[in-house]
Amino acid sequence: MKLSGSDQDNSQIWDHSKPQSSLPVVIGGAGPAGLTAAILLQDNGIKPIVLESDDIVGGISRTVLRDQWRFDIGGHRFFTKVPEVEAFWHRILPDPEEFLLRPRLSRIFYNGKYYMYPLVITQALRNLGIKESFLCLMSLLKVRIIRPKDLSNYEQWVASRFGWRLYKTFFKSYTEKVWGMPASEIQADWAAQRIKNLSITSAVMHALTVTINKLWFTRKLKQLFGNSDSSQQKVTSLIEEFHYPKLGPGMMWERASEIVKKNGGEVRLETRLSEINHANGVANQISYLDITGQRSSVEVSGVISSIPLSELIMIMNPLPPEDVQKAAKGLKYRDYLTVALVVPWDAGFPDNWIYIHDDEVKVGRVQNYGSWSKDMVTPGTTCLGMEYFVFEHDEFWEMADNELIVFATQEIEKLGLVKKGSVERGYVVRVPKAYPTYDETYSTNVSMIRNWLEDNVKNVFAVGRNGMHRYNNQDHSMYTAMLSVENLLGASHDIWSVNVEEEYHEEVKSFDGSSGTGRSAPLKIPS
Repeated sequence: MKLSGSDQDNSQIWDHSKPQSSLPVVIGGAGPAGLTAAILLQDNGIKPIVLESDDIVGGISRTVLRDQWRFDIGGHRFFTKVPEVEAFWHRILPDPEEFLLRPRLSRIFYNGKYYMYPLVITQALRNLGIKESFLCLMSLLKVRIIRPKDLSNYEQWVASRFGWRLYKTFFKSYTEKVWGMPASEIQADWAAQRIKNLSITSAVMHALTVTINKLWFTRKLKQLFGNSDSSQQKVTSLIEEFHYPKLGPGMMWERASEIVKKNGGEVRLETRLSEINHANGVANQISYLDITGQRSSVEVSGVISSIPLSELIMIMNPLPPEDVQKAAKGLKYRDYLTVALVVPWDAGFPDNWIYIHDDEVKVGRVQNYGSWSKDMVTPGTTCLGMEYFVFEHDEFWEMADNELIVFATQEIEKLGLVKKGSVERGYVVRVPKAYPTYDETYSTNVSMIRNWLEDNVKNVFAVGRNGMHRYNNQDHSMYTAMLSVENLLGASHDIWSVNVEEEYHEEVKSFDGSSGTGRSAPLKIPS
Protein backbone atom coordinates (compact mmCIF):
# COMPACT_ATOMS: atom_id res chain seq x y z
CA MET A 1 0.00 0.00 0.00
CA LYS A 2 1.15 3.50 -0.71
CA LEU A 3 -0.23 6.69 0.72
CA SER A 4 -1.30 9.05 -2.05
CA GLY A 5 1.47 11.45 -2.91
CA SER A 6 4.15 9.34 -1.22
CA ASP A 7 7.15 7.88 -3.01
CA GLN A 8 7.78 5.49 -0.15
CA ASP A 9 8.09 1.82 -1.18
CA ASN A 10 6.32 -0.08 1.55
CA SER A 11 7.57 -3.44 0.31
CA GLN A 12 10.89 -2.55 1.93
CA ILE A 13 9.22 -1.67 5.24
CA TRP A 14 7.37 -4.94 5.71
CA ASP A 15 9.83 -7.55 6.95
CA HIS A 16 7.86 -10.78 7.09
CA SER A 17 10.93 -12.70 8.22
CA LYS A 18 10.75 -11.09 11.65
CA PRO A 19 8.54 -12.86 14.21
CA GLN A 20 5.59 -10.75 15.30
CA SER A 21 4.71 -10.10 18.94
CA SER A 22 2.77 -12.87 20.64
CA LEU A 23 0.64 -10.23 22.33
CA PRO A 24 -2.65 -9.34 20.64
CA VAL A 25 -3.67 -5.98 19.22
CA VAL A 26 -6.94 -4.69 20.66
CA ILE A 27 -9.29 -2.90 18.28
CA GLY A 28 -11.93 -0.53 19.59
CA GLY A 29 -15.00 -0.69 17.35
CA ALA A 30 -16.24 -3.26 14.82
CA GLY A 31 -16.97 -0.89 11.97
CA PRO A 32 -15.28 -0.83 8.54
CA ALA A 33 -11.99 0.50 9.95
CA GLY A 34 -11.84 -1.87 12.90
CA LEU A 35 -12.67 -5.04 11.00
CA THR A 36 -10.35 -4.11 8.13
CA ALA A 37 -7.53 -3.75 10.65
CA ALA A 38 -8.42 -7.08 12.26
CA ILE A 39 -8.18 -9.04 9.01
CA LEU A 40 -4.91 -7.42 7.97
CA LEU A 41 -3.39 -8.07 11.38
CA GLN A 42 -4.26 -11.74 10.97
CA ASP A 43 -2.58 -11.70 7.56
CA ASN A 44 0.60 -10.77 9.44
CA GLY A 45 0.33 -13.34 12.20
CA ILE A 46 -1.08 -11.03 14.89
CA LYS A 47 -4.19 -11.91 16.86
CA PRO A 48 -6.85 -9.16 16.96
CA ILE A 49 -9.36 -8.70 19.75
CA VAL A 50 -12.21 -6.52 18.51
CA LEU A 51 -14.36 -4.85 21.15
CA GLU A 52 -17.72 -3.44 20.04
CA SER A 53 -20.08 -1.73 22.47
CA ASP A 54 -23.12 -2.29 20.24
CA ASP A 55 -24.87 -5.61 19.64
CA ILE A 56 -24.12 -5.51 15.90
CA VAL A 57 -21.04 -5.01 13.74
CA GLY A 58 -20.62 -2.41 11.00
CA GLY A 59 -20.76 0.89 12.88
CA ILE A 60 -22.81 3.33 10.81
CA SER A 61 -22.21 0.96 7.87
CA ARG A 62 -24.41 -1.62 9.57
CA THR A 63 -27.64 -2.92 8.09
CA VAL A 64 -30.61 -2.81 10.42
CA LEU A 65 -33.13 -5.67 10.21
CA ARG A 66 -36.69 -5.03 11.34
CA ASP A 67 -39.08 -7.90 10.70
CA GLN A 68 -38.41 -8.67 7.02
CA TRP A 69 -37.08 -5.27 5.95
CA ARG A 70 -33.44 -4.13 5.90
CA PHE A 71 -32.20 -0.59 5.77
CA ASP A 72 -28.98 1.40 5.99
CA ILE A 73 -27.89 4.01 8.47
CA GLY A 74 -27.62 6.53 5.68
CA GLY A 75 -26.65 5.28 2.24
CA HIS A 76 -23.36 3.53 1.53
CA ARG A 77 -22.22 3.33 -2.06
CA PHE A 78 -19.20 1.07 -2.47
CA PHE A 79 -16.86 2.95 -4.79
CA THR A 80 -13.32 4.16 -4.22
CA LYS A 81 -10.16 5.52 -5.80
CA VAL A 82 -8.06 3.38 -3.45
CA PRO A 83 -7.22 0.06 -5.18
CA GLU A 84 -6.36 -1.66 -1.88
CA VAL A 85 -9.83 -0.90 -0.57
CA GLU A 86 -11.48 -2.11 -3.78
CA ALA A 87 -9.52 -5.37 -3.59
CA PHE A 88 -10.44 -5.80 0.09
CA TRP A 89 -14.17 -5.49 -0.63
CA HIS A 90 -13.97 -8.13 -3.33
CA ARG A 91 -11.94 -10.34 -1.03
CA ILE A 92 -14.73 -10.26 1.56
CA LEU A 93 -17.56 -10.62 -0.98
CA PRO A 94 -16.05 -12.27 -4.08
CA ASP A 95 -19.39 -13.46 -5.51
CA PRO A 96 -20.88 -10.90 -7.94
CA GLU A 97 -24.33 -12.24 -7.07
CA GLU A 98 -23.72 -11.02 -3.52
CA PHE A 99 -21.72 -7.86 -4.33
CA LEU A 100 -24.04 -6.27 -6.85
CA LEU A 101 -23.29 -3.61 -9.45
CA ARG A 102 -26.06 -1.05 -9.12
CA PRO A 103 -27.07 2.07 -11.09
CA ARG A 104 -26.65 5.45 -9.44
CA LEU A 105 -29.53 7.90 -9.31
CA SER A 106 -29.97 10.83 -6.94
CA ARG A 107 -32.07 13.97 -7.16
CA ILE A 108 -32.33 17.26 -5.33
CA PHE A 109 -35.71 18.55 -4.17
CA TYR A 110 -35.85 22.34 -4.17
CA ASN A 111 -38.76 24.75 -4.22
CA GLY A 112 -41.27 22.03 -5.07
CA LYS A 113 -39.25 20.69 -8.01
CA TYR A 114 -36.79 17.87 -8.57
CA TYR A 115 -33.37 18.28 -10.14
CA MET A 116 -31.52 15.35 -11.64
CA TYR A 117 -28.07 14.81 -10.19
CA PRO A 118 -25.91 14.75 -12.26
CA LEU A 119 -27.80 17.63 -13.73
CA VAL A 120 -29.75 17.57 -16.98
CA ILE A 121 -29.16 21.20 -17.85
CA THR A 122 -32.35 21.77 -19.85
CA GLN A 123 -34.38 20.56 -16.87
CA ALA A 124 -32.43 22.79 -14.47
CA LEU A 125 -33.01 25.87 -16.59
CA ARG A 126 -36.67 25.00 -16.91
CA ASN A 127 -36.96 24.57 -13.13
CA LEU A 128 -34.94 27.61 -12.13
CA GLY A 129 -36.22 29.78 -14.94
CA ILE A 130 -34.16 32.13 -17.08
CA LYS A 131 -34.63 35.03 -14.66
CA GLU A 132 -33.44 33.11 -11.59
CA SER A 133 -30.59 31.53 -13.56
CA PHE A 134 -29.50 34.95 -14.74
CA LEU A 135 -29.60 36.28 -11.16
CA CYS A 136 -27.47 33.31 -10.03
CA LEU A 137 -24.90 34.19 -12.67
CA MET A 138 -24.86 37.83 -11.61
CA SER A 139 -24.39 36.75 -8.02
CA LEU A 140 -21.43 34.62 -9.00
CA LEU A 141 -20.00 37.44 -11.09
CA LYS A 142 -20.24 39.76 -8.09
CA VAL A 143 -18.24 37.51 -5.75
CA ARG A 144 -15.63 36.95 -8.46
CA ILE A 145 -15.13 40.71 -8.70
CA ILE A 146 -15.54 41.57 -5.00
CA ARG A 147 -14.17 38.60 -3.08
CA PRO A 148 -15.38 38.01 0.51
CA LYS A 149 -12.48 38.67 2.88
CA ASP A 150 -13.30 36.10 5.55
CA LEU A 151 -13.20 32.54 4.13
CA SER A 152 -12.83 30.77 7.48
CA ASN A 153 -16.41 29.46 7.67
CA TYR A 154 -18.54 27.28 5.42
CA GLU A 155 -20.96 29.99 4.37
CA GLN A 156 -18.32 32.44 3.17
CA TRP A 157 -16.21 29.67 1.58
CA VAL A 158 -19.08 28.35 -0.53
CA ALA A 159 -20.51 31.76 -1.39
CA SER A 160 -17.10 32.96 -2.56
CA ARG A 161 -16.98 30.15 -5.10
CA PHE A 162 -20.59 29.83 -6.24
CA GLY A 163 -22.20 33.16 -5.40
CA TRP A 164 -24.68 33.91 -2.65
CA ARG A 165 -27.75 33.01 -4.68
CA LEU A 166 -26.57 29.52 -5.61
CA TYR A 167 -25.29 29.05 -2.06
CA LYS A 168 -28.73 29.79 -0.63
CA THR A 169 -30.38 27.59 -3.28
CA PHE A 170 -28.28 24.44 -3.16
CA PHE A 171 -26.19 24.55 0.03
CA LYS A 172 -27.59 26.47 2.98
CA SER A 173 -30.80 24.61 3.88
CA TYR A 174 -29.50 21.05 3.69
CA THR A 175 -26.20 21.88 5.40
CA GLU A 176 -27.90 23.56 8.35
CA LYS A 177 -30.26 20.61 8.69
CA VAL A 178 -27.33 18.23 8.86
CA TRP A 179 -25.32 20.17 11.43
CA GLY A 180 -28.01 21.92 13.46
CA MET A 181 -26.14 25.23 13.49
CA PRO A 182 -25.84 28.27 11.24
CA ALA A 183 -23.58 27.63 8.26
CA SER A 184 -21.52 30.64 9.36
CA GLU A 185 -20.44 28.63 12.44
CA ILE A 186 -19.26 25.59 10.44
CA GLN A 187 -15.59 25.69 9.58
CA ALA A 188 -14.44 25.97 5.97
CA ASP A 189 -12.48 22.71 6.42
CA TRP A 190 -15.78 20.89 5.95
CA ALA A 191 -16.43 22.56 2.61
CA ALA A 192 -12.85 22.15 1.42
CA GLN A 193 -12.97 18.43 2.19
CA ARG A 194 -16.42 17.67 0.74
CA ILE A 195 -17.01 20.19 -2.07
CA LYS A 196 -14.66 20.35 -5.00
CA ASN A 197 -16.45 20.98 -8.28
CA LEU A 198 -20.21 20.81 -7.95
CA SER A 199 -21.58 19.75 -11.30
CA ILE A 200 -24.87 21.57 -10.95
CA THR A 201 -23.09 24.91 -10.58
CA SER A 202 -20.62 24.36 -13.40
CA ALA A 203 -23.36 23.16 -15.69
CA VAL A 204 -25.64 26.12 -15.00
CA MET A 205 -22.77 28.50 -15.57
CA HIS A 206 -21.92 26.78 -18.83
CA ALA A 207 -25.50 26.86 -20.08
CA LEU A 208 -26.01 30.46 -19.06
CA THR A 209 -22.88 31.68 -20.78
CA VAL A 210 -24.11 29.92 -23.91
CA THR A 211 -27.60 31.37 -23.52
CA ILE A 212 -26.40 34.95 -23.12
CA ASN A 213 -23.35 34.74 -25.35
CA LYS A 214 -24.57 37.62 -27.47
CA LEU A 215 -24.76 40.06 -24.58
CA TRP A 216 -22.22 42.84 -24.10
CA PHE A 217 -20.44 41.28 -21.10
CA THR A 218 -19.62 37.94 -22.78
CA ARG A 219 -15.95 38.83 -23.10
CA LYS A 220 -15.81 39.73 -19.41
CA LEU A 221 -17.40 36.38 -18.50
CA LYS A 222 -14.86 34.48 -20.58
CA GLN A 223 -12.05 36.39 -18.91
CA LEU A 224 -13.38 35.48 -15.47
CA PHE A 225 -14.59 31.92 -16.06
CA GLY A 226 -12.90 30.75 -19.27
CA ASN A 227 -14.75 30.02 -22.48
CA SER A 228 -17.80 27.82 -22.38
CA ASP A 229 -16.16 24.89 -24.15
CA SER A 230 -13.37 24.59 -21.59
CA SER A 231 -15.88 25.10 -18.77
CA GLN A 232 -17.84 22.14 -20.01
CA GLN A 233 -14.76 19.96 -19.99
CA LYS A 234 -14.13 20.80 -16.32
CA VAL A 235 -17.58 19.71 -15.14
CA THR A 236 -17.32 16.98 -12.55
CA SER A 237 -18.58 13.61 -13.72
CA LEU A 238 -20.21 11.48 -11.05
CA ILE A 239 -20.34 7.73 -11.01
CA GLU A 240 -23.08 6.00 -12.97
CA GLU A 241 -22.85 2.74 -11.03
CA PHE A 242 -21.40 1.36 -7.82
CA HIS A 243 -21.11 -1.91 -5.92
CA TYR A 244 -23.47 -2.81 -3.12
CA PRO A 245 -23.94 -5.96 -1.00
CA LYS A 246 -27.29 -7.50 -1.84
CA LEU A 247 -28.34 -7.52 1.85
CA GLY A 248 -26.98 -4.05 2.58
CA PRO A 249 -23.58 -2.76 3.74
CA GLY A 250 -23.82 -4.67 7.00
CA MET A 251 -23.49 -7.88 4.99
CA MET A 252 -19.89 -6.90 4.16
CA TRP A 253 -18.97 -6.39 7.81
CA GLU A 254 -20.89 -9.39 9.11
CA ARG A 255 -18.90 -11.51 6.66
CA ALA A 256 -15.67 -9.78 7.72
CA SER A 257 -16.47 -10.53 11.36
CA GLU A 258 -16.97 -14.21 10.48
CA ILE A 259 -13.56 -14.27 8.78
CA VAL A 260 -11.87 -12.77 11.84
CA LYS A 261 -13.41 -15.36 14.16
CA LYS A 262 -12.76 -18.27 11.76
CA ASN A 263 -9.05 -17.34 11.68
CA GLY A 264 -8.69 -17.29 15.45
CA GLY A 265 -9.45 -13.67 16.27
CA GLU A 266 -12.07 -12.42 18.71
CA VAL A 267 -15.04 -10.14 18.06
CA ARG A 268 -16.76 -9.31 21.33
CA LEU A 269 -20.11 -7.53 21.01
CA GLU A 270 -21.73 -5.49 23.79
CA THR A 271 -18.26 -5.03 25.20
CA ARG A 272 -16.73 -1.63 25.88
CA LEU A 273 -13.06 -0.70 25.88
CA SER A 274 -12.83 0.95 29.29
CA GLU A 275 -9.17 1.65 30.02
CA ILE A 276 -5.81 1.84 28.26
CA ASN A 277 -2.80 1.61 30.55
CA HIS A 278 0.38 3.17 29.18
CA ALA A 279 3.95 3.79 30.31
CA ASN A 280 7.25 4.78 28.70
CA GLY A 281 5.51 6.00 25.54
CA VAL A 282 3.45 2.88 24.75
CA ALA A 283 0.19 1.22 25.72
CA ASN A 284 0.82 -2.12 27.40
CA GLN A 285 -2.52 -3.27 28.82
CA ILE A 286 -6.21 -2.58 28.30
CA SER A 287 -9.37 -3.31 30.27
CA TYR A 288 -12.88 -3.86 28.97
CA LEU A 289 -16.38 -4.26 30.36
CA ASP A 290 -18.94 -6.75 29.05
CA ILE A 291 -22.71 -6.28 29.11
CA THR A 292 -22.92 -7.64 32.66
CA GLY A 293 -20.37 -5.14 33.89
CA GLN A 294 -17.66 -7.74 34.39
CA ARG A 295 -14.21 -6.24 33.96
CA SER A 296 -11.36 -8.05 32.20
CA SER A 297 -7.81 -7.03 31.31
CA VAL A 298 -5.32 -8.14 28.67
CA GLU A 299 -1.74 -7.23 27.80
CA VAL A 300 -1.40 -5.80 24.30
CA SER A 301 1.20 -4.94 21.69
CA GLY A 302 -0.94 -2.10 20.33
CA VAL A 303 -4.36 -0.50 20.11
CA ILE A 304 -6.28 0.56 17.00
CA SER A 305 -9.25 2.72 17.99
CA SER A 306 -12.28 3.76 15.98
CA ILE A 307 -14.24 4.74 19.09
CA PRO A 308 -14.98 8.49 19.38
CA LEU A 309 -11.74 10.40 19.83
CA SER A 310 -13.22 12.21 22.81
CA GLU A 311 -13.80 8.86 24.56
CA LEU A 312 -10.38 7.47 23.69
CA ILE A 313 -8.62 10.26 25.57
CA MET A 314 -10.75 9.85 28.67
CA ILE A 315 -9.97 6.13 29.09
CA MET A 316 -6.20 6.66 29.16
CA ASN A 317 -4.47 5.67 32.40
CA PRO A 318 -2.81 7.87 33.45
CA LEU A 319 -5.00 10.57 32.00
CA PRO A 320 -3.47 13.22 29.74
CA PRO A 321 -2.92 16.77 31.03
CA GLU A 322 -5.94 18.95 31.74
CA ASP A 323 -5.66 20.89 28.48
CA VAL A 324 -5.81 17.66 26.44
CA GLN A 325 -8.79 16.44 28.45
CA LYS A 326 -10.48 19.78 27.84
CA ALA A 327 -9.83 19.43 24.12
CA ALA A 328 -11.44 15.98 24.15
CA LYS A 329 -14.48 17.24 26.01
CA GLY A 330 -14.76 20.08 23.49
CA LEU A 331 -15.35 17.77 20.54
CA LYS A 332 -18.99 17.75 19.47
CA TYR A 333 -21.11 15.38 17.43
CA ARG A 334 -24.32 15.39 15.41
CA ASP A 335 -26.63 12.45 15.92
CA TYR A 336 -28.84 10.63 13.45
CA LEU A 337 -32.36 9.26 13.43
CA THR A 338 -34.08 7.43 10.59
CA VAL A 339 -37.74 6.55 10.23
CA ALA A 340 -38.13 3.69 7.74
CA LEU A 341 -41.58 3.64 6.16
CA VAL A 342 -42.89 0.55 4.37
CA VAL A 343 -44.93 1.35 1.25
CA PRO A 344 -46.12 -0.62 -1.81
CA TRP A 345 -43.37 -1.12 -4.41
CA ASP A 346 -45.06 1.13 -6.97
CA ALA A 347 -45.27 3.93 -4.38
CA GLY A 348 -41.49 4.17 -4.29
CA PHE A 349 -39.14 6.07 -6.61
CA PRO A 350 -36.11 4.95 -8.64
CA ASP A 351 -33.55 7.10 -6.77
CA ASN A 352 -31.09 5.72 -4.25
CA TRP A 353 -31.86 8.88 -2.31
CA ILE A 354 -33.31 12.36 -2.68
CA TYR A 355 -31.82 15.43 -0.98
CA ILE A 356 -34.51 17.64 0.53
CA HIS A 357 -33.64 21.34 0.18
CA ASP A 358 -36.86 22.56 1.76
CA ASP A 359 -37.09 24.50 5.02
CA GLU A 360 -40.76 23.58 5.48
CA VAL A 361 -39.92 20.00 6.42
CA LYS A 362 -37.43 18.63 8.94
CA VAL A 363 -36.31 15.61 6.90
CA GLY A 364 -32.92 16.07 5.23
CA ARG A 365 -32.75 13.10 2.87
CA VAL A 366 -35.00 10.24 1.79
CA GLN A 367 -33.64 6.81 0.89
CA ASN A 368 -35.37 4.13 -1.15
CA TYR A 369 -33.81 0.91 0.09
CA GLY A 370 -35.50 -1.14 -2.61
CA SER A 371 -33.57 0.88 -5.19
CA TRP A 372 -30.32 -0.21 -3.55
CA SER A 373 -31.24 -3.89 -3.64
CA LYS A 374 -34.57 -5.69 -3.95
CA ASP A 375 -33.27 -8.19 -1.40
CA MET A 376 -33.53 -5.44 1.22
CA VAL A 377 -37.34 -5.49 1.07
CA THR A 378 -40.18 -7.98 0.75
CA PRO A 379 -41.82 -8.70 -2.62
CA GLY A 380 -44.41 -6.07 -3.51
CA THR A 381 -43.05 -3.48 -1.05
CA THR A 382 -40.20 -1.08 -0.60
CA CYS A 383 -38.91 0.85 2.38
CA LEU A 384 -38.34 4.61 2.37
CA GLY A 385 -35.89 5.95 4.94
CA MET A 386 -36.68 9.43 6.23
CA GLU A 387 -33.35 10.73 7.57
CA TYR A 388 -33.28 13.26 10.37
CA PHE A 389 -30.17 14.93 11.78
CA VAL A 390 -30.64 15.61 15.48
CA PHE A 391 -28.89 16.02 18.81
CA GLU A 392 -29.03 13.10 21.20
CA HIS A 393 -31.72 13.60 23.84
CA ASP A 394 -33.26 16.67 22.17
CA GLU A 395 -37.04 16.84 21.80
CA PHE A 396 -37.12 15.06 18.45
CA TRP A 397 -34.75 12.30 19.63
CA GLU A 398 -36.94 11.65 22.68
CA MET A 399 -40.23 11.39 20.75
CA ALA A 400 -41.94 8.02 20.96
CA ASP A 401 -41.47 5.78 17.94
CA ASN A 402 -45.16 5.85 17.00
CA GLU A 403 -45.14 9.66 17.09
CA LEU A 404 -42.05 9.78 14.86
CA ILE A 405 -43.67 7.41 12.37
CA VAL A 406 -46.74 9.65 12.19
CA PHE A 407 -44.53 12.74 11.81
CA ALA A 408 -42.42 11.21 9.04
CA THR A 409 -45.52 9.95 7.24
CA GLN A 410 -47.00 13.45 7.23
CA GLU A 411 -43.74 14.91 5.85
CA ILE A 412 -43.33 12.39 3.04
CA GLU A 413 -46.94 12.96 2.00
CA LYS A 414 -46.43 16.73 2.12
CA LEU A 415 -43.42 16.39 -0.19
CA GLY A 416 -45.55 14.43 -2.62
CA LEU A 417 -43.21 11.46 -2.67
CA VAL A 418 -46.06 9.09 -1.80
CA LYS A 419 -49.81 9.36 -1.91
CA LYS A 420 -51.71 9.79 1.31
CA GLY A 421 -52.47 6.45 2.93
CA SER A 422 -49.61 4.59 1.22
CA VAL A 423 -47.54 4.01 4.36
CA GLU A 424 -48.21 0.56 5.78
CA ARG A 425 -45.89 0.55 8.82
CA GLY A 426 -42.73 2.15 10.12
CA TYR A 427 -39.57 1.59 12.16
CA VAL A 428 -37.25 3.96 14.02
CA VAL A 429 -33.50 3.70 14.54
CA ARG A 430 -31.42 6.18 16.55
CA VAL A 431 -27.65 6.46 16.13
CA PRO A 432 -25.62 8.66 18.50
CA LYS A 433 -22.38 10.33 17.39
CA ALA A 434 -22.96 9.66 13.71
CA TYR A 435 -21.24 12.83 12.48
CA PRO A 436 -18.21 14.61 13.98
CA THR A 437 -18.91 18.35 14.07
CA TYR A 438 -16.60 20.86 12.38
CA ASP A 439 -17.20 23.78 14.72
CA GLU A 440 -14.82 26.67 15.36
CA THR A 441 -12.75 24.81 17.97
CA TYR A 442 -12.61 21.30 16.54
CA SER A 443 -9.37 21.70 14.57
CA THR A 444 -7.41 23.03 17.54
CA ASN A 445 -8.83 20.31 19.77
CA VAL A 446 -8.01 17.50 17.35
CA SER A 447 -4.48 18.79 16.80
CA MET A 448 -3.80 18.90 20.53
CA ILE A 449 -5.12 15.35 21.00
CA ARG A 450 -3.20 14.03 18.00
CA ASN A 451 0.07 15.52 19.25
CA TRP A 452 -0.39 14.03 22.70
CA LEU A 453 -1.13 10.56 21.29
CA GLU A 454 1.92 10.65 19.02
CA ASP A 455 4.19 11.77 21.85
CA ASN A 456 2.88 9.54 24.63
CA VAL A 457 1.31 6.35 23.22
CA LYS A 458 3.07 5.57 19.95
CA ASN A 459 1.33 2.20 19.52
CA VAL A 460 -2.20 3.62 19.82
CA PHE A 461 -3.71 4.58 16.47
CA ALA A 462 -6.93 6.52 15.97
CA VAL A 463 -8.73 5.49 12.76
CA GLY A 464 -12.04 5.97 11.02
CA ARG A 465 -14.63 8.72 11.14
CA ASN A 466 -15.25 9.07 14.86
CA GLY A 467 -11.82 7.75 15.75
CA MET A 468 -10.18 10.72 14.02
CA HIS A 469 -13.11 13.15 14.36
CA ARG A 470 -13.08 13.54 10.60
CA TYR A 471 -15.96 13.14 8.16
CA ASN A 472 -14.25 10.37 6.18
CA ASN A 473 -16.03 8.13 3.74
CA GLN A 474 -16.08 4.38 4.33
CA ASP A 475 -13.13 3.76 2.00
CA HIS A 476 -11.00 6.47 3.61
CA SER A 477 -11.81 5.08 7.06
CA MET A 478 -10.67 1.65 5.89
CA TYR A 479 -7.50 3.11 4.41
CA THR A 480 -6.54 4.74 7.71
CA ALA A 481 -6.86 1.28 9.29
CA MET A 482 -4.72 -0.30 6.58
CA LEU A 483 -1.97 2.25 7.09
CA SER A 484 -2.18 1.91 10.87
CA VAL A 485 -1.55 -1.82 10.59
CA GLU A 486 1.53 -1.04 8.49
CA ASN A 487 2.67 1.47 11.11
CA LEU A 488 2.37 -1.17 13.81
CA LEU A 489 4.67 -3.29 11.66
CA GLY A 490 7.25 -0.55 11.34
CA ALA A 491 6.07 1.90 8.68
CA SER A 492 5.69 5.62 9.33
CA HIS A 493 2.66 6.79 7.39
CA ASP A 494 0.96 10.07 8.20
CA ILE A 495 -2.50 8.60 8.68
CA TRP A 496 -4.01 12.01 9.33
CA SER A 497 -3.31 13.12 5.76
CA VAL A 498 -5.80 10.63 4.30
CA ASN A 499 -8.70 12.45 2.58
CA VAL A 500 -7.35 15.93 3.29
CA GLU A 501 -7.68 18.34 0.37
CA GLU A 502 -8.14 15.46 -2.08
CA GLU A 503 -10.38 15.72 -5.12
CA TYR A 504 -14.05 14.99 -4.58
CA HIS A 505 -14.61 11.39 -3.63
CA GLU A 506 -16.78 10.54 -6.61
CA GLU A 507 -14.11 11.65 -9.10
CA VAL A 508 -11.07 9.85 -10.38
CA LYS A 509 -8.38 10.90 -12.79
CA SER A 510 -7.92 8.86 -15.94
CA PHE A 511 -4.49 8.08 -17.26
CA ASP A 512 -4.72 10.96 -19.71
CA GLY A 513 -5.42 13.37 -16.84
CA SER A 514 -9.07 13.98 -17.67
CA SER A 515 -11.71 14.02 -14.97
CA GLY A 516 -14.21 11.23 -14.69
CA THR A 517 -14.87 7.91 -13.04
CA GLY A 518 -13.72 5.47 -15.66
CA ARG A 519 -17.36 4.54 -16.17
CA SER A 520 -18.36 7.13 -18.77
CA ALA A 521 -20.65 9.31 -16.68
CA PRO A 522 -20.81 12.61 -18.56
CA LEU A 523 -22.96 15.48 -17.51
CA LYS A 524 -25.93 15.69 -19.81
CA ILE A 525 -25.49 19.01 -21.58
CA PRO A 526 -27.21 19.17 -24.97
CA SER A 527 -25.11 20.56 -27.79
